[in-house]
Amino acid sequence: MRIAYSVLRGIYEDRRNTFYGVRTLIALLVLVGCAGRTTPTPYVPPTLAPTSPLTAPETEERSSLSTEAIAFEEPEATPTPACTPDLAFLDDLTIPDGALVGPEMELDKRWQVENSGTCNWDAGYRLKLIAGPDMGAAPEQALYPARSGSQAPVRILFVAPEEAGVYRSAWQAFDPRGEPFGDPIFIEILVQEEDQSPANN
Repeated sequence: MRIAYSVLRGIYEDRRNTFYGVRTLIALLVLVGCAGRTTPTPYVPPTLAPTSPLTAPETEERSSLSTEAIAFEEPEATPTPACTPDLAFLDDLTIPDGALVGPEMELDKRWQVENSGTCNWDAGYRLKLIAGPDMGAAPEQALYPARSGSQAPVRILFVAPEEAGVYRSAWQAFDPRGEPFGDPIFIEILVQEEDQSPANN
């Protein structure tokens, strides 16, 4: 009887141990499965913080432009190159040098000249007596208007002196600044006695 009880108890112990082993194994499997899975966190979209309207930074340059007028520098005017006046004597049109004339004879002297400079002669250009007698002519005359590179006659009216002799009157061109330029021109005559007739006039 005691032996049978011992056998039954051993069987009972084995089954109980087996039951606890199985339950322990199941618990371990459950724990492993739970450890591998994590509860997903629901997605929450980010909330943008309110921002203030963008404003351009005020700089000193911008401030100065808004309060002051923009000053533009005017380009300097290119100076016009100064022209160069000149006069070239070409020919005696009347009364050649050394012509014989009578006392107090009216003389219409004309020269052919060329404006050989780069300036156009206008009312500011003059012809002035620089040597000898004026022989009745104004000591300052208007220079015949002529463009640069052109030819022009120059005319002065004289009156021969009363006394016999050789007379030479020289004239020079002057620009508007009062500066002389070019070749001088002159008239040279021989006044004869009243009883002698002039060879040329």
